[in-house]
Amino acid sequence: MKRTILSLSFIVSAAIALADTPNTPDFKEIYDLLRTNLGGIDEKTLNNAAVQGLLSQLEGRAVLVGTETDSPVSTNGPSVTSTVHDKNYGYLRVNRLGPESDRQFRTEHTKIATNRLKGLVIDLRYASGQNYAGAVAIADMFLPNEQPLLDWGDGLRHSTSKSNPINIPVALLVNRKTSGAAEALAGMMRQAEIGLVLGSRTAGQASIAKEFELSNGRRLRVGTTPVKLAQGKFLPASGLTPDIAVDISSEDELAYYGDAYRNLARSNRLAAASTGLTNEASLSLTNRRPRRINEAELVRMQREGESLDFSTNSTQREPAPGPPTVQDPALSRALDLLKGLAVVQQFRPAL
Repeated sequence: MKRTILSLSFIVSAAIALADTPNTPDFKEIYDLLRTNLGGIDEKTLNNAAVQGLLSQLEGRAVLVGTETDSPVSTNGPSVTSTVHDKNYGYLRVNRLGPESDRQFRTEHTKIATNRLKGLVIDLRYASGQNYAGAVAIADMFLPNEQPLLDWGDGLRHSTSKSNPINIPVALLVNRKTSGAAEALAGMMRQAEIGLVLGSRTAGQASIAKEFELSNGRRLRVGTTPVKLAQGKFLPASGLTPDIAVDISSEDELAYYGDAYRNLARSNRLAAASTGLTNEASLSLTNRRPRRINEAELVRMQREGESLDFSTNSTQREPAPGPPTVQDPALSRALDLLKGLAVVQQFRPAL
């Protein structure tokens, strides 16, 4: 039955996609023909397929409340978290733009600002939410003067004049799951020339939403009016295009989002090696004889305080492990960008 629903959903999606072609058939006509002539299907199954196909084609501009899968982060966790990379580069992850997100953003930034930051990464991947006022408040933290920022139906909101804005280079990370107020935040930051946007095109769901109760008790959220940036520019329904594109599969991006230091390529190589290693090769690796040591080496080892335990191949010292390296392509690219800007600013002559 599930396969039937998915197949029908694809059929209905394809039918709706024909809207961009000449002589598009009427949706109701297709629905009635399928209901009357498609064998082995009942009305309920066909209705489910039609709903799924229709909402799928609208790409988030209309969603059933409770079915969104925008973020891998639990909604019970904090809205914003922070850490520091390479001692001087802050990282603020916005998990969602909820009621307290701007306050939490300021709190988390204050925690890491003591490290004399040279740059800041704001990670908006998988972030959503409808707190457009919070998005304006976060963008306002970076602007010294009053300027127009965003209109989500309550009039154009502006930044405020202040003497202590956050004044360091900024890189913003976005992906296909960056939606709603998170998209608006990325759009404002870029238009105000606060920072560059890296990653992939966003979801295109930044709009003023209205919810409607359905006859079965569920609610449908419909994006009725697109959100406008300064100068009356609408955030595009196709999503924001990043300044620097970072090509990565959805599966790998989610894995790196969970652990930025995880080496996926190395893990794959180790898995392949472990399955392809023969018993003979394994024995040759574990049963090697210790290397014979001459008198000169013994004197040197004793002078330098090295272990004289020859039960294992202890004379071949392993190099000391270095600090972990960020493997997440998007985050790594952002950090490289900020480091480059820090070098440029260091050698820029004072005016």
